[in-house]
Amino acid sequence: MTPQQRHARSRRPAFLAVTVAAATAMASGPVYAAVPGATPPPTPVPAPASTPAPASTPAPAFGAFLGSGALGVSLTERLGSWLGGAEPRVGHTYLRGDRWSEIEGSPDILDPWAAWRTAKADRMLVLNVPMLNRNEDGLSDAVVRAKLRRGAAGFYDAHFRTLAERLVARKVPDTVIVLGWEMNGTTYSHRCGPDPASWKTYWNRIVTTMRSVPGQHFRFDFTPSRGLDAVPWTECYPGDGTVDIVGMDSYDQPAGRTFDQQISEPYGLQAQVDFAKAHDKPISYPEWGLFRNGDDADYMRRMLAWMGEHKPLYNTVTDYCPHGVWQCGDNPEASAVYRSALSGHTDPAPTAPAPTTPASTTPTPTTPTPTAPDPAATTAPADPPPGSCVPLDLGDWVEYWIGGKVCVRLDWWSKAASGTG
Repeated sequence: MTPQQRHARSRRPAFLAVTVAAATAMASGPVYAAVPGATPPPTPVPAPASTPAPASTPAPAFGAFLGSGALGVSLTERLGSWLGGAEPRVGHTYLRGDRWSEIEGSPDILDPWAAWRTAKADRMLVLNVPMLNRNEDGLSDAVVRAKLRRGAAGFYDAHFRTLAERLVARKVPDTVIVLGWEMNGTTYSHRCGPDPASWKTYWNRIVTTMRSVPGQHFRFDFTPSRGLDAVPWTECYPGDGTVDIVGMDSYDQPAGRTFDQQISEPYGLQAQVDFAKAHDKPISYPEWGLFRNGDDADYMRRMLAWMGEHKPLYNTVTDYCPHGVWQCGDNPEASAVYRSALSGHTDPAPTAPAPTTPASTTPTPTTPTPTAPDPAATTAPADPPPGSCVPLDLGDWVEYWIGGKVCVRLDWWSKAASGTG
């Protein structure tokens, strides 16, 4: 999917997908990069160890992107009716990424989905979370690099702690977090390519911060886009101690590429399955669907069969044109395949293989060593270092355009009096 198309899609208030099961085969101040004296990154906290999953794995869960917030929740019953009464058990939505206040969890997104999730004990909530604000503003690599380094140094920790606290307070402490999705591409500001070392350290920092909140049981899903894209997604993998699920966003593209080629291409579907197996992780497909090859019934059969064979923890088909099967009328043949495969089936509870503590000691991430100064990076909007100033609340839109909060330094009077300020 092109950046323009993905940009247009995600400018909708937020995404939502609801999944149902099938039992059959089917991103004005100095740049803080590796800031001296900044808070050192904490050691990543692995997810609690647990017993292995039972030998009888439930059938894979399938679904469709339907809308955002309360609208998406209200459409779940209609989707179930179209599928012959199949009951949705997995909900999937996205946080907007323009401003930090949105990444902290907007009530219009969290509230309806928390209510939906808690209505039945066997439901699962999946939440895509951007790693940076201004996430689709087309920021330069220099600006992204600077922001990643600030994140790795701890400047954004409070935003993710707030999100974790809000999820726990809403009684959804077991939410699956799809953090920094499609990091191997170029669409989002939270992309990995400008500085993979800082990206990985920042991911570890976010996970550790969210896991530090009492009462949480989050699982973190590492989800690149299928194939090579801008960088190999394996170069962005932050480590087994902070990844619980190895996901992949996989659309029917480019034009003319067969499903067998989607399986075998470098960093493709088979590579994902093999990588997850080697790291003892379940897989997922948070985004998939039709695209460059039109109403491709063969793709639909093969993708459903692939998931039936490899049993992802969850997956959600993107259900708007050109990708979709229910709300898009452009794909009648593929839609018939999808509906036939899922109709009438009852989704078993999505009991995922719980993450296990890796056998080896999880390495402590270090603040990345800065590379040679990049002149373009000096134009990056800087965020104030924590603990050295008092942030002013100027409102979300002001912060959006200046790239962060404005701070009043706590030591300005003493420095002015001594002539050192």
